[in-house]
Amino acid sequence: MILWYNQWVNDKKEFSNIMEKQQGDSDHVLVCLSTSPSNKKTIEAAARMADAFGAKFTALYVQRVEPDVLSDENRIRLQNNIRFAEDNGATIATVVGDNVPFQIAEYARISGVNKIVIGRSNTRKYSFLSGAALTEQLIAIAPNIDIYIIPDSSADWKMIDAKHLTKMIRPSGRDILLTVLLLAGVTLLGSLFRRLGFTESNIITVYILGVLVNAIITRSHFSSLISSFCSVLLFNYFFTEPRLTFHAYEPGYTITFAIMLLAAILTGSLANKLKDAAKQSARAAYRTKVLFDTNQLLQKAQSDDEVIRITASQVMLLLDRDLVIYPVENHALGKGYIFRAEGESDSTIFFEERENQVAEWVFAHQKRAGATTDIFSDARGLYLAIRINGSVYGVMGIRVDKTPVGMFEYSILMSILGECALALENMKNAREKEQAALQAQKEKMRSNLLRTISHDLRTPLTSISGNASNLCSHYEQLDADTRQQMFMDIYDDAQWLINLVENLLSVTRIENNSMELNLSPQLVDDVIEEALKHIDRNRTRHTIRVQQGDEMLFAIMDAKLIVQVIINIVNNAIKYTQVGSEIVITSGERDDKIFIEVSDNGPGIRDEAKEHIFDMFYTVGKTVADSKRSIGLGLALCKTVVEAHGGCIMVKDNIPSGCVFTFYLQKGEININE
Repeated sequence: MILWYNQWVNDKKEFSNIMEKQQGDSDHVLVCLSTSPSNKKTIEAAARMADAFGAKFTALYVQRVEPDVLSDENRIRLQNNIRFAEDNGATIATVVGDNVPFQIAEYARISGVNKIVIGRSNTRKYSFLSGAALTEQLIAIAPNIDIYIIPDSSADWKMIDAKHLTKMIRPSGRDILLTVLLLAGVTLLGSLFRRLGFTESNIITVYILGVLVNAIITRSHFSSLISSFCSVLLFNYFFTEPRLTFHAYEPGYTITFAIMLLAAILTGSLANKLKDAAKQSARAAYRTKVLFDTNQLLQKAQSDDEVIRITASQVMLLLDRDLVIYPVENHALGKGYIFRAEGESDSTIFFEERENQVAEWVFAHQKRAGATTDIFSDARGLYLAIRINGSVYGVMGIRVDKTPVGMFEYSILMSILGECALALENMKNAREKEQAALQAQKEKMRSNLLRTISHDLRTPLTSISGNASNLCSHYEQLDADTRQQMFMDIYDDAQWLINLVENLLSVTRIENNSMELNLSPQLVDDVIEEALKHIDRNRTRHTIRVQQGDEMLFAIMDAKLIVQVIINIVNNAIKYTQVGSEIVITSGERDDKIFIEVSDNGPGIRDEAKEHIFDMFYTVGKTVADSKRSIGLGLALCKTVVEAHGGCIMVKDNIPSGCVFTFYLQKGEININE
């Protein structure tokens, strides 16, 4: 009982450890990025939390305003915060939307985030219209997520500083001109409506329409506000009694003017929001399209070089800048490939020693460096690692000089580099898998070879040893015919071993990819004649004929290997046909190819065996007796040799019986001077 209880306690502890480990593996910490100077404090706290939990770490930036709304100071601060998050191991993500708490909560839900770290400032809300604070809204929207708030008593951060607010409010000359023209046009249209007998309510809608159009075609949000006030004043001046004054006889006009002003302001604000939302949707669609196109193109890539070219073309399409990519070769950076954007540019900066040092540092540390960073800030290019799962597959350098990459473009750039690294990793895995399969196939062929020849080598050697022993011991007692027969048996067994060794050597050359062809135009008749000198001694039991035309035929071949092919096919016919069969060797020209054909009138080959007749170690009948047999190398070698010559070999039935082996070679021509 005590032993059982101890075992139960140990199992429970082990189960608890496993569950804690799995819980740690599933943790995902999200930190929110901002332009706040103290945002680094929040990032640092989130990084320590992710490290303590062994969790994934993501830094999210919600882009809720246009890029030109941020001042230069805030934009630089935001980029520094992003780099700081990257240096602490965070994966950078960007989403676009006006409702910041909802965007954070939705991203957390989709990405499996269970811990959110966010900073809190003591700055008071600007007005009662601002609603609840960001942290309070986030807690209400995502009640199932742990939210950690980092106090920030030293923050005096504002999204838009006073200087940049003045710049944003002040309309441009173009906006002023468009506003004046629209107000004049709307006033003329209102005068026309008045002459046609339309009521004042129709004229009011015309002015509201003008405010809506103004909000759409102007860039400054302040223009629609100016248009709203001016519309009320113009309506009062031209269309209320007394006309051409700012007075109004009827007391109800005050309410009318107030409602008209409020409607115009709301209309302009909604139009501006719709315009911003349309721009954000267009940018999100552009980002999606670029990443989708990149993914589709990389899936079609067939080599690492093609992956690099596709990645470079997509990055240049995004940034329109010169860049260089250093692929990883043999665990080191290889030669860089430079890609030039359209227009005149000086890409020689990538050949400078300083730039190469930055690329090497990025490869070694797997962090960004170069221009616009704190590391090698004097460099003229920004260098990023092409990496995934802790493995670096290359380094990309982008010519930056003094113009940094925008936040939106940078987020797309990092996604493209991630797609590139994933494609390179997939190709590496495919190559390793192919090499493993090839190695397994070689091992299988070795084992099959040893297993197959172990018996077949013993049989002829035993015969040679036995005959030689009898001759040595009883030579005088044996008659002449018996001695002659024993000598012939020794010769046959030796020839069989010689042919087997030749085939084994050929197998070795094929396996090691060391078969070299000495190709040259050769006379086909001479090659056939040479092969007939080395075929099986049992040829005398069969009728072998050679059919040759009057024209001399030349084929591009390695004569020694083609002789071996003919020997293997003819010996195969002698071995598997009855005594007295007829074997015919024919050569000729067909469709600009030279063919050599060996036919017999033996029993033929079954249809199911024809599919495997050229496979390694395949023999018809699949039986091995205590006699000399083929081990299934001859025809397989024939196929390999012929295909190495760029030809093909096939087998078909001979009518009425037997089979026909035919192989084709490239036609050759010989100069008369040769």
